Amino acid sequence: QVHLVESGGGLVQAGGSLRLSCAASGRTFSGYGMGWFRQAPGKEREFVAAISWSGSTTYYKDSVKGRFTISRDNAKNTVYLQMDTLKPEDTAVYYCAASPGGASSHYHHYAYWGQGTQVTVSS
Repeated sequence: QVHLVESGGGLVQAGGSLRLSCAASGRTFSGYGMGWFRQAPGKEREFVAAISWSGSTTYYKDSVKGRFTISRDNAKNTVYLQMDTLKPEDTAVYYCAASPGGASSHYHHYAYWGQGTQVTVSS
């Protein structure tokens, strides 16, 4: 069992930045691929970014490439999502997730989920 807790969400103006954190506890964190997903009101949950257990491989949704950066610190059992040049369309609840099979953009590969943190970008 892996327990995930997100933090760092909030209200920011368009063009601003936020850094989300996801603290993990429970089973060995370093063995899991980690991902960030988001869900806007009335929309399905969508993939944002993922990182392999070693941190050497990352994946991004096309619309966030060049603006968002995923990273992890296995010594601190924490994964981060640095979000720059935020846009109103980035507004959503952001979820951290852990995949025992490694990094993936597919929702169903993730076995553990956090409770989510709200990100609101005003225009």
